[in-house]
Amino acid sequence: MFKKSFLIFVLFLPAVIFSQNLHLNTPQNENFISNFKNLSIEHLLDTAGFYFNKNITDTALVYYNIIINTQVKETDIEQQMIKVEALNKAAILYYYMGDYIKAYELLIRALQKCEKTNNVSYESKIYNSIGNIYARFKKDDIAKSYYLKALSLCDDSIGIVALTNNLGVIEREKNNLDSAYYLFNKSLHISKQHNNVYLYNILNHIALNFQKKKQYDSAFYYYRLSLKETIQNNEIGEQRARNFSNLGNLFFEINKKDSALYYITKANSLATENNFLGILSDNYLTMSKIEESKGNIRKSFEYYKNYSNLKDSVFGTEKLGEINQLQRLYEMSKTNQQIEQLITERQINEQKLYYQRIIWYITLGVLLLVSIVSLIIFFQKRTLNKAYRVLFEKNIRIIELQENSSEKYKRSTLTDDMHEELLDKILILMEDTSIVCDPKFSIDILAGLVNSNHTYVSQVINNALKKNFRSFINGYRIQEAQRLFSEPDAVKYTIESTALQVGFKSQSAFRDAFKEITGVSPNFYLKSMQEQNTNKAN
Repeated sequence: MFKKSFLIFVLFLPAVIFSQNLHLNTPQNENFISNFKNLSIEHLLDTAGFYFNKNITDTALVYYNIIINTQVKETDIEQQMIKVEALNKAAILYYYMGDYIKAYELLIRALQKCEKTNNVSYESKIYNSIGNIYARFKKDDIAKSYYLKALSLCDDSIGIVALTNNLGVIEREKNNLDSAYYLFNKSLHISKQHNNVYLYNILNHIALNFQKKKQYDSAFYYYRLSLKETIQNNEIGEQRARNFSNLGNLFFEINKKDSALYYITKANSLATENNFLGILSDNYLTMSKIEESKGNIRKSFEYYKNYSNLKDSVFGTEKLGEINQLQRLYEMSKTNQQIEQLITERQINEQKLYYQRIIWYITLGVLLLVSIVSLIIFFQKRTLNKAYRVLFEKNIRIIELQENSSEKYKRSTLTDDMHEELLDKILILMEDTSIVCDPKFSIDILAGLVNSNHTYVSQVINNALKKNFRSFINGYRIQEAQRLFSEPDAVKYTIESTALQVGFKSQSAFRDAFKEITGVSPNFYLKSMQEQNTNKAN
């Protein structure tokens, strides 16, 4: 293959590209190949793309294989991605030539490079190409999974056109013709928005869909549109060959055998010239059926034999098995990479444990630090006690301010006279500790005592005092508890008895309310007041 490729390369490569470096007509130039390989990888890719688009397969493969075998640094992401593109394009060419194993092998290599460089966008193209191979072998579910994966990664409209079209083909193969038609039309709509990209291919598949529905006039119309599009775009390769082949099948179905043979012959000419073995295989089967319908059994058998030989060589189960083996090897390589990563992580963890043990041994050698830590704790506790003392004194000042709270509320003015009057009644009533410290005291009882209702009382407390009833009454009860704790004979009080005396039904509720309002526990407050009273007595 490569000898043939290089011969074509020498014959067709435009002399102007190499006029400064090579002399193609001088056999004395023994450094031709080395000079060729010394061209920049970007230049090689551009020239390969030129021949790829012109369907000069062998010459394009020469360039792509030179790129694939060019050594580039792993860290050079740009050149690595050029190799990825060369691998993918070479795989597409091998796919057209029927060498699906070689195509799959190159695609796996491209996929591995994409994973190393974390290039998700190009992975979409590779998954699409892998899906095409499985579609060729009629493994529709596997092909569909690759197309969907490619679509989830695709970030450009041209790729979406191709993938939507491919998914339509899968639906058609599954005989979901309405779903297929929807996908083809979606692909067609996007294509027309982007310079009719892949238009001939989409039109061809729409025609096939109509043919499968036996709507032959519509099928013929779209085949002709597709063929016209290939002519306008100088597409003389696989797509035009496939068009001729499909037209041949269409005419055979409607029993126009001469027209069928005409188009099949044209398809065979292109397929033979470009080594499109899949199309040749399909054509031999159609020709066998045509000759059989004419009663030419011997000729029909010859065509069928050709079809069978090509099918076995191109689509045989052995070939699919080799592709599946390549897939398993690829999955195994990914698993091995994961295992290696786990081993590396384990080694890192072991190293961490080693250093932790060293630190622990050092810590044991400096036990004197324990005494320093103890001193730090002691001073922190001392500082905390000082903070509590400051907080306690602050609460004393709050009590003094609260003694004048009634006057403060009387002086305050509200816009609503009724609210002001009700507030005054509430505040006067709350000075009566026998009412406030009654455990059964509630907002409804308060409302009754001030000749109002639950709603108005709640509104006045909320609006004027910015409190709810629970916080409001707890403030008075805790104030009374503080007064009791400040008495000279406060030693007679316990926390539990004080809680009941000021109206709390449980000791825990009292403790929570006391700490919420004063910032310290009742135990600490009582002890501090006793110490203060003792100091005053002395």
